[in-house]
Amino acid sequence: EDLYLPYKTKRRTRAQIAREAGLEPLADGLLADPTQDPQEAAAAFVDVDKGVADAKAALEGARAILMERWGEDAALVGELRTWLSATGVIRARLAEGKEAEGAKYRDYLDHAEALAKIPSHRLLALFRARREEILFLELEPGPDPEAGNRYAEGRVALRAGIADQGRAADRWLLDACRLTWRAKLHMHLMLDLFNQAREKAEAEAITVFGDNLVDLLLAAPAGPKTVLGLDPGIRTGCKVAVVDATGKLVATDTIYPHEPRRQWEQSLQTLRQLCVRHGVALIAIGNGTASRETDKLAGEVIAALSSAAGAAAPQKIVVSEAGASVYSASELAAREFPELDVSIRGAVSIARRLQDPLAELVKIEPKAIGVGQYQHDVDQYRLARALE
Repeated sequence: EDLYLPYKTKRRTRAQIAREAGLEPLADGLLADPTQDPQEAAAAFVDVDKGVADAKAALEGARAILMERWGEDAALVGELRTWLSATGVIRARLAEGKEAEGAKYRDYLDHAEALAKIPSHRLLALFRARREEILFLELEPGPDPEAGNRYAEGRVALRAGIADQGRAADRWLLDACRLTWRAKLHMHLMLDLFNQAREKAEAEAITVFGDNLVDLLLAAPAGPKTVLGLDPGIRTGCKVAVVDATGKLVATDTIYPHEPRRQWEQSLQTLRQLCVRHGVALIAIGNGTASRETDKLAGEVIAALSSAAGAAAPQKIVVSEAGASVYSASELAAREFPELDVSIRGAVSIARRLQDPLAELVKIEPKAIGVGQYQHDVDQYRLARALE
């Protein structure tokens, strides 16, 4: 990419316009012979017809030519990239007027950390905040930014063969070196290194996600047992679904044991009846909102059945309900249960994923299963390829 940069098709730059105006000899002349006075040398290139109104405009055009030339020097770009990659410090600053939205990123406000050492999860969090326009990210050249900037400017000058020897054009040439770094190379390399760092962080996140997903999909199944699935809820109630040993849906209901209705006894009675009628062996409880309260309800159901003569008490297990709502609204679920309410489909999924996790979870888009931190942020094509 660095070698190809000078030949890359791009929109007309200031340097191209300056070349068309005939200012390249001025740039080459001052670079070859710094004893020339820049103002006097530039006076000979003033040409209103070519858009060069005065000596100042001529010098600005000549400087743009040198900046583009040095900014596309593959050896220089490669050297500075390696240096900035090793020493750069990523700094986050809160965007103006984003104080309220920035609360969830409070750990990263005015955060500074070496790019070479920042963990992938922290980097992805910073990139998410930048994408949401809550944080601005910069890549400072080292822990002492000014010292780093001076070093980089010095490397540009050394590559160009420029030194301050008190000659007439030395200051003008050194100023061109300074602007090459600050206005051109620094921004170019920052974007380049951010892209590299993001790709590396995404690769790590995808690997972790894939490992976690394999462990989840290959979790030991409960086997062919009748399961009662509970999808906890407060205002909208708890959705109930019973599936038989083959996974076939045999009963559904909705109970309201929690606020605001607080129909605790009615809910207990409903669950006891379902357990007895269908010979429920396991109660699967989703781990979402009101899961703890619903787990207590299931515990009382089991206690009541344990004390009843001739009744077999089921066991209760809390399972992850991540992705259940995604499955509920999917086309696959609509084909499987066309007449079933969307909210009840989630309870069916919770029950079945206890019976056989692999058979149920493969119906859900992997990134919705909830076993990674940034699976929605990473490159979706790479994520899909990694999961094939």
